[in-house]
Amino acid sequence: SVVGSAICGCEHRTGEGFVDRNVANVVTHTDFNCLSVVQYAVEVLKVKHIIVCGHYGCGGVIAALGRQKYGLIDNWLRHIQDVASLHHKQLEGLELKAKQDLMCELNVKAQVFDLCYTTIVQDAWMRGQELNVHGWIYSLSNGLLKDLDTTVTQLDQISDIYQMDCLLLYTSDAADHLP
Repeated sequence: SVVGSAICGCEHRTGEGFVDRNVANVVTHTDFNCLSVVQYAVEVLKVKHIIVCGHYGCGGVIAALGRQKYGLIDNWLRHIQDVASLHHKQLEGLELKAKQDLMCELNVKAQVFDLCYTTIVQDAWMRGQELNVHGWIYSLSNGLLKDLDTTVTQLDQISDIYQMDCLLLYTSDAADHLP
């Protein structure tokens, strides 16, 4: 298990790190626990940086790449399988460990963007709040942290299909625009 506060270097400074964890760092628009944590961090604590930090050898990613049935968790792992499906050409022909390592990286990157697709993050940007969403990965074998060069800082960095007209939420006539 990786301790989030240790990665960020804030293990001795209470309140400087706010951590949410789940199997394979999956961020979905229907996970109200994750969304509640993010909303509190962004809107109440006014965090400026959110880090999606995965690790090589992630059991959730490895399980998602296999064909073994585990039960209820299989539904959760489906999100990772969707990422694998999108990147199947990159993963084809790789040896097992290389495939698993690349998939761990691709999963972190996908979750960074899934987090940015939320109304919480987009609303913060629309309010002019500084918010940076980073993708990092940690190596359990050597203790090194790798920046995946996946940092999203503003709305125009995400695909148009996911961008919402969040300004409507802040206008007095927003109800006039509802269907």
